[in-house]
Amino acid sequence: MNAVTPALVSQTAVRRLPRLALILFCVAYVLPGFLGREPWKVADVTAFGVMLEMAAGHSGWWQPQVLGMAVEEAGPLPYWLGAAFIRWLPFLSPEFAARIPFGGLLALTLASTWYTVYQLARQPAAQPLSFAFGGEANPKDYARALADAGLLALIACLGLAQLSHETTPDLARLAMVATLLYAATRLAQGSSRSLTRVLILWGTAAAALVLSGAPWITLLLGVGWLVLAGWSRGQVEAVASNWEVAAAPAARWFPVLVAGSVLALVLAAALALGWMPWPSPLAQRVGMDWGNWGRLLVWFSWPAWPLVLWTLWRWRRQWSSPHVALPLWSVLVSLGDSALSGERDRALLLALPALAALAAFALPTLRRSVSALIDWFTLLFFTGCALVIWVIWVAMQTGVPAKPAANVAKLAPGFQPEFSLVLFLIAAVATLAWIWLVAWRVGRHREAMWKSLVLPAAGATLSWLLLMTLWLPLLDHGRSYGPISRSIARMVPAQTCVLADGLSQAQIAALQYHGQLTLYRTDPQADPGCRTLVVTPEGQETLDERVELTQWAFKATVFRLTDQKERLLVYQRLGN
Repeated sequence: MNAVTPALVSQTAVRRLPRLALILFCVAYVLPGFLGREPWKVADVTAFGVMLEMAAGHSGWWQPQVLGMAVEEAGPLPYWLGAAFIRWLPFLSPEFAARIPFGGLLALTLASTWYTVYQLARQPAAQPLSFAFGGEANPKDYARALADAGLLALIACLGLAQLSHETTPDLARLAMVATLLYAATRLAQGSSRSLTRVLILWGTAAAALVLSGAPWITLLLGVGWLVLAGWSRGQVEAVASNWEVAAAPAARWFPVLVAGSVLALVLAAALALGWMPWPSPLAQRVGMDWGNWGRLLVWFSWPAWPLVLWTLWRWRRQWSSPHVALPLWSVLVSLGDSALSGERDRALLLALPALAALAAFALPTLRRSVSALIDWFTLLFFTGCALVIWVIWVAMQTGVPAKPAANVAKLAPGFQPEFSLVLFLIAAVATLAWIWLVAWRVGRHREAMWKSLVLPAAGATLSWLLLMTLWLPLLDHGRSYGPISRSIARMVPAQTCVLADGLSQAQIAALQYHGQLTLYRTDPQADPGCRTLVVTPEGQETLDERVELTQWAFKATVFRLTDQKERLLVYQRLGN
């Protein structure tokens, strides 16, 4: 079909990955991290605290606040989702109810990535070379195999695991970027089928991305994708039986113009409502540590980035084609945002669906020796990770081996190991499934195109699942504000409130939820009569400007158990 394509794929190489296996992959990846754990510091518990405030009616829905202070993460949509589910499902614990829509957002990210790669692989320029005597891959089977590989590549990315299981605006932005990329791939096709639904999807995803606090990312991605989609629709030359081609240039450009108008309306509304600050936050940061950023890129997007580089090299004559240009533009925008952002990992998260799409197109051109190298490296790396997790868990439970047990006691003082039969059985079944999968990979489906990404995706899923089962109590102890909040709560007299001075939004949310405390901010003009005062060390020097210190006596310094640098000072009011 394409004389210059580097892909040479036979029909036997695009055999179907069983749907049940793919669904189980996704379920095993999505559920751990959303079930059973406490909100972790810092962004996770902060966002959860905002949702609690909204659900309780203590914060406006258009301007989210915590104790009257505006949230640091702009964009109300993610908070709406969590707060709405907390209200709608009062019979569930608030943290679990808030996570339900975010689990759906992660599932939407995975589904959008699959369909994006499928549509990109159906582009004429992405088709494999036709054989002289037949036997080349069927276009639909080829697209489905690449879509399976793209989904596996996304799951395999190391940086996806933790950030995609938090109830934060970052996950909402990730889901909307993946959905917007899928809509752009549909606009880039010469086909006009389902055009109305595609335009509705485009507008909805763009509006949701703006409402999730990323208006400038919406602008950059949207304009770039529309230009590339218009170019692609103007260049489509395909067989009529496989591709519906518009007869006139105006007809080809009409969907792109409509999508551009929708994008303009969304951005104009954001600008009018004050959700699109100027100058752009993307241009306010100057200077960066290139070494740390480079190391972040290497591990965060592993194992996708080596495959992406191979894709860009082997498909170098098709850089202007949609299957390369559309995801490449998304990667470039996200890399630029990450370089300029204060939280580079969260900005880089938005690049992962596009990186997975590009990585999938490396597989039709990958040499067998490279594929074998990926398999062996993955096998050794993730087997080693699983072994370490199991050894440390055994050490926590039994004290043997002694050195890992001593390290845990040193790094997590006060931690009391607990045994859960349910979590143990889940971890054991997952480990046995990994052993079976390794044997299956060696013995069968050697020619399947997606085979090189099965072990990376399964290994990442296994490691994440083991962490969220065997190590879950330890991680809750080390990464949660629960222990320090409950320690402070034991010092507070019953039926009294607490003054909070200089506390972060995460600390306030933790004291309210874990400690079940009623908090007020210190205010020189008003005294609610609280019996306890909690202060950060940074605010202690100027504390006399906000409270009358002669009425307070220092009581204790409470440390976060796994971080002696993070501490809170507790004062008790004198007299009755």
